[in-house]
Amino acid sequence: MDVHLIDGTYELFRSWFGAPEAKSPRGIEVGATRGFLRSMAAMLRDSSVTHVGCAFDQTVESFRNDLFDGYKTGEGLEPALFAQFALAERASRALGMVTWPMVEFEADDALATAAAKLRDHPEVDRVVIASPDKDLCQCVRMDDVVTLDRRREIVLNEQGVRAKFGVSPQSIPDYLALVGDAADGIPGIPRWGAKSASAVLAAHLHLEAIPDDHEAWNAKVRGAAALAKNLREHREEAMLYRQLATLRTDVPIDESLDELRWRGPKRDDLEALCEELGERDLLKRI
Repeated sequence: MDVHLIDGTYELFRSWFGAPEAKSPRGIEVGATRGFLRSMAAMLRDSSVTHVGCAFDQTVESFRNDLFDGYKTGEGLEPALFAQFALAERASRALGMVTWPMVEFEADDALATAAAKLRDHPEVDRVVIASPDKDLCQCVRMDDVVTLDRRREIVLNEQGVRAKFGVSPQSIPDYLALVGDAADGIPGIPRWGAKSASAVLAAHLHLEAIPDDHEAWNAKVRGAAALAKNLREHREEAMLYRQLATLRTDVPIDESLDELRWRGPKRDDLEALCEELGERDLLKRI
């Protein structure tokens, strides 16, 4: 069987930018939540989706903000979108999906923890992490744990991660430390780009294995002397950036495989939520 782990925050954002605006009977903007409900309901109609968990960021900030002042915050987030975070969690639960709301940790940490917990279960053939977030590529293992971009219908196994980033999944946090990740507020190391980072990490795997002297590198990279100099001067920052990019696998997730089995929506909760959202068509399709 496959276990599907859903990045609920991403799905809500995707609906915010892709679904039409809509007002509830009380005049509140709920278009993103309605889009999320429809998208998840469509996924759950797929007979291959039998075991599901969905993670959310209850707040944008996490323990990583205590480590680095520049890490992403909720500044600039549309209030009408933030107001739907709690609604989307309710929608997830009403649809009958196991739901993990994160406060101290991030949704990605919950997904990484669940993937690590379930990937070796004897009844699990594959863990599918439904998110295009490159951070989550570090969780990929052979064909046993993959990522899925539902919008583009792209599945990345370990070979796919190597083809896309030029490094193995275990080097993804090191890669993001060097090139940066604007979405998370990780600035990266000056002059290091995707090509240089992938070439050097393909040869040395992790930051601490990259020699200070470029002459000792097992990779030929343009501008190696300048890259080595910048890494020497910013190695401490690079190690911090890698810590920020490394997903935690110790989130307190207690659900068993059987508890992740989807047994249908919680009808009363779903009816009440659809009434509140002014969503009249969804109930007919579930």
